[in-house]
Amino acid sequence: MAVLRFHALKEALDRKPVEVDESIKRSELFGENVFNESTMRQYLTKEAYQGVMSAIQHGTKIDRKIADQVASSMKDWALSKGVTHYTHWFQPLTGGTAEKHDAFFETIGNGLAVEKFGGSELVQQEPDASSFPNGGIRNTFEARGYTAWDPTSPAFIFGTTLSIPTIFVAYTGEALDNKTPLLRALQAIDKSATAVCKYFDKNVKKVTASLGWEQEYFLIDKALAASRPDIILTGRTLLGHSPAKGQQLDDHYFGSIPTRALNYMRDLETECMLLGIPVKTRHNEVAPNQFELAPIYEESNLAVDHNSLLMDVMGKVASRHNFKVLFHEKPFAGVNGSGKHNNWSLSTDTGINLLGPGKTPMSNLQFLTFFINTIKAVYDNEELLRATIASASNDHRLGANEAPPAIISVFIGEQLTKVLQELEGVTDGKLSPEEKTDLKLNVVGKIPDVLLDNTDRNRTSPFAFTGNKFEFRAVGSTANCAIPMTVLNTIVAKQLKDFKIEVDALIKKKDLKKDEAIFNVLREYIKSSKKILFEGNGYGAEWEKEAKKRGLSNNKTTPEALKAQISKKTLALYDEMEVMSKVEVEARHEIELEEYTMHIQIEGRVLGDIARNHVIPTAVKYQNMLIENVKGLKEIFEQDYKKEAGEQIKLIREISEHISEINSKINAMIEERKKANKLEGQKAADAYCNKVKPYFDDIRYHCDKLEIMIDDELWTLTKYREMLFTR
Repeated sequence: MAVLRFHALKEALDRKPVEVDESIKRSELFGENVFNESTMRQYLTKEAYQGVMSAIQHGTKIDRKIADQVASSMKDWALSKGVTHYTHWFQPLTGGTAEKHDAFFETIGNGLAVEKFGGSELVQQEPDASSFPNGGIRNTFEARGYTAWDPTSPAFIFGTTLSIPTIFVAYTGEALDNKTPLLRALQAIDKSATAVCKYFDKNVKKVTASLGWEQEYFLIDKALAASRPDIILTGRTLLGHSPAKGQQLDDHYFGSIPTRALNYMRDLETECMLLGIPVKTRHNEVAPNQFELAPIYEESNLAVDHNSLLMDVMGKVASRHNFKVLFHEKPFAGVNGSGKHNNWSLSTDTGINLLGPGKTPMSNLQFLTFFINTIKAVYDNEELLRATIASASNDHRLGANEAPPAIISVFIGEQLTKVLQELEGVTDGKLSPEEKTDLKLNVVGKIPDVLLDNTDRNRTSPFAFTGNKFEFRAVGSTANCAIPMTVLNTIVAKQLKDFKIEVDALIKKKDLKKDEAIFNVLREYIKSSKKILFEGNGYGAEWEKEAKKRGLSNNKTTPEALKAQISKKTLALYDEMEVMSKVEVEARHEIELEEYTMHIQIEGRVLGDIARNHVIPTAVKYQNMLIENVKGLKEIFEQDYKKEAGEQIKLIREISEHISEINSKINAMIEERKKANKLEGQKAADAYCNKVKPYFDDIRYHCDKLEIMIDDELWTLTKYREMLFTR
């Protein structure tokens, strides 16, 4: 195995950057392989085009005749680009994407064949659903599931396959994917937010949730990654001593991008342009070999699809450049992990960003309405929001002095804090004309439209206002954005619905003017939810104590956090907003618990295998060399050999101690795994979290000690210093 490590190192050092052609302007490439509005205008009849656009904009149903026309045109377009197959592209509850390719090719008898694709194939398919996670929605022997076309997310071509974004549902109708609940949540926020917008502008007919994700990732040479069984099987290093130089100097952050990585990014961005993914920003992140890319904001459903597609494309392009992409939130100990910040806002069909302060008191009152309601929604549902980012991999990152803590809080900046404090102090009830003027001009009217530049950033905050949007920073890099976006849009939709009910009641019962009623309700929201606001250092122990006093949750592990998913409050929320049924919620909870258990189980097995098959044999081999050395010294120095071989003997003993500890800890871990394997659901996840996982650090400690004791020429596993500084 030592040969593999050094062979991999030689291979990595000999790499030459892969040449990339960027002769065509990005604007000309953008969306070339997407069946978007421009392409539909060229290929669809007027009737078909209007039918699809009506479905996209108003949610109207596409009838069979229109579907047939769209399918025929889509096929013609795809065939003109050399496509041979089509697939319904969906997002099952595995966290990734899924596809089953079918050829356009059909035989028609007499040795003849044609390319065929009709409305029925476009609108619905029946992939074998038996092996996808379903959380008990279906029996294991029931294989039937359906994918159904989502016209709001355009079809695209990747390679020689036409991919059609779809939802995925069980035979009985329950959602088996991440897209369906998201689409329901987006309908809910549209309905609730539009109703509230009419207080300020009767012309608003639709509100759209937008999302801008920031994808962080590591690039590791493919050969080096292949030499590490833990990276291949778990996506992270389960052991490895920190290098002398890591990220201490902050010299990688925003530094010059290494040529190999830059060429990879250029190639990736070209693929993104063809697929209509509007990537715009690229840069080095804090840790060595860590990078980030971010797109221009899009409608949330499309943004989620684009991020899921991007993660797949990133891996395929990386292979061309002899890289492996690591999305794991914490692939290397001792350096920063990766997140996927979700920047969220709401916009009207009249072109207004509802979280963007305006130039008039009325526009700022509208801003404050949506701003304060979002804060209230987060406060009332902070445990559920924490549950959306819970995973075995993100547990390594949250609260690790590099990322937001497990405590959900909201950062809004000094200026807006003062505004809310002044609003909180407004007298109850009706306002005098002088008070109205003072409030609108001196408080609401003073919120500048350049707030974006006046608001500081707090990298320790999980949910921060950054000028014209909220940034959900705690989302992990492996996450499907649909999960946090479903919950965020649902809780804000529910909050806005309740807000309108309260405002209308005040107007009716107390004969208040609209603005007065809005101010009164907002003031009460500020008072009731201010415990969630925190401007300080989220990494400090002081904040943990303070958060506890405030009654905020601090669910540090996934099994603990996921309990909020099935609380009576959560079930009632989803039911009221028609986002998920009780069966769908409980199924997702069961799947996520099982997924957590399986992740820890796999990591435990891999760690035990590496420790016993790599670390211990190498340690014994080196120990035998030392023993031979001591024997030689004894022959030369006879009775005085202990004086001459003292350090070697000490080293031999230390190696034996570490080997003994590794073996005993692995045996103990295996026993705990056996006990945990007899349990199910919450109990199994708790056992793996609290009984099995703690052994990981103990085993790693002794393995890492051996790494720095043993001859470098013997060590079989590629080291951190060799993986983290690829150029």
